[in-house]
Amino acid sequence: MPAPTGGDLAIAGARLRTNMECEPDRTATALLVRDGVIARLGSDAEVRAEAEAAGIPVRDVAGATVTPGLFDSHTHPHWAAEVTAGIDLGGLGTVAELREALAAEHARLPEGAWLRGWNLEYEAFEGEGMRGELLADAAPGRPVALICYDLHTALATAPALAAAGITGGRDFDDASEIVVDASGAPTGELREPTAYNLVFDAAPKPSHEQEREALRDMFRRLAAVGLTGGAIMDGREATVGLLAELEERGELDHRLTVHHWHAVGDDDEAVARVIANRERRGRLWQTGAIKLFSDGVIDTGTAWLHRPDACGDGRAAFWPSWERFAEVVRAYHDAGMLIATHAVGDYAVNRVLDVYAGLPGRPGLPFHTIEHLEVLSDADVEKLRGSGVTASMQPLHMQWRAPDCSDTWATRLGEERAATGYRVRDVLDAGATLVLGSDWPVAQYDPRLGMAWARGRHTPGDAAAHVFEPEQRLTGEEALLAYTLWPALARGHADRGVLAAGAVADLTVWGADPVTAEPDELPEIPIRLTVVDGRVVHEG
Repeated sequence: MPAPTGGDLAIAGARLRTNMECEPDRTATALLVRDGVIARLGSDAEVRAEAEAAGIPVRDVAGATVTPGLFDSHTHPHWAAEVTAGIDLGGLGTVAELREALAAEHARLPEGAWLRGWNLEYEAFEGEGMRGELLADAAPGRPVALICYDLHTALATAPALAAAGITGGRDFDDASEIVVDASGAPTGELREPTAYNLVFDAAPKPSHEQEREALRDMFRRLAAVGLTGGAIMDGREATVGLLAELEERGELDHRLTVHHWHAVGDDDEAVARVIANRERRGRLWQTGAIKLFSDGVIDTGTAWLHRPDACGDGRAAFWPSWERFAEVVRAYHDAGMLIATHAVGDYAVNRVLDVYAGLPGRPGLPFHTIEHLEVLSDADVEKLRGSGVTASMQPLHMQWRAPDCSDTWATRLGEERAATGYRVRDVLDAGATLVLGSDWPVAQYDPRLGMAWARGRHTPGDAAAHVFEPEQRLTGEEALLAYTLWPALARGHADRGVLAAGAVADLTVWGADPVTAEPDELPEIPIRLTVVDGRVVHEG
């Protein structure tokens, strides 16, 4: 097949938010795209004349606002395409509600099919604990495998455990765990991917064509909310192969960086293989990036904290050997790769910063990121200052917090430490680069919701909703920059995140200005056009 090429397009009648400190022409209302690259900005008349002379179609957007394309700095679209094929269990807060939903799905499914569910919340099991037997009678005899909303815990019934050959506990290279009862029998709770993937790997798999089409359709869903690209944080060989195939077929509607997921048990040979493949890329996708874990999540007690949580947990790293973590980071760093490390707990952030600080300089290459940073002490924030580290955060995840601190997250942390959550303003004031994302399918992928939470820190659209740490709110301009220019700069891309001649033509066209709109209005602003590489991939 011929190599993919970019599109030709002109947009007129717009309000342009260029993200340029020194805009070449503040009166510009139009832009021209040739072969996927912005060729010029100018007046409607200038751009229209040049476009018509070249036979390039002109879209008049009648006063809409054009911004650089929105980039989700932490997403899992390939995983989400698989996970969300099951039943959505979000908002079901009791075991009775879960049983009712599972029974309805059981009645719908053909005999022999697995019952899969996602978005499971911990609160339903606060009284009796996470045990598969609590749900078994909702789907008698059928394997049931459910994954929690944070993707760190799964729950399986006895038939699913049997299919995976799980009869008791096991030792893992990382902090994963098959939870067992006093007799050593598995309860069905499986903590962290190495443990729960035993079950999901035993479930029936879609065909290659089904998997490819599901990923294609996932990117189209993301484009419909204005996203033009993202950082895939669970990359594997299958992901790279599917992206290459979609691009060859002309069906890739997203610009992507694939972070290879490094497992704790990966040896030096595995590291060498990843490094050897670091230059794989297409027109719209690239590898050369790594994802590691330093800890788990607060809700299960696996986040790494400065002091134990209310249950006495939180003082263990994801890695049995922190020295091995540092060795792996150094190997990928020396190979010129971009490293993203999951660090939810404050002590995890602190320790990862120490490892990063010990790395030698790499002139001309971007520095590494830390993902999530859900809680930070004042010392951790100060340690970010001057580190060069990018903080990749998701204020959207505050949607699971309760104003009275009765949620699992705040109960474990305590009210005082919960108030140190999602300190995006403090991170910015410390001079760190801030980028925002969703962690989809952990939270909703819509960047309008992400911006609304970052700016309002309360449930969007609810005027009476509690505002969490109002002093941490971002401005409208900061929220947009954290989805456009700042991710580009953090990844060393001078031709992204701006509207300027020579920049790639990834564009989001809004029905209103996302900077001046009130936070509560953001989720309702229509997306008029989403443009990737000069091609309209969504029109609203």
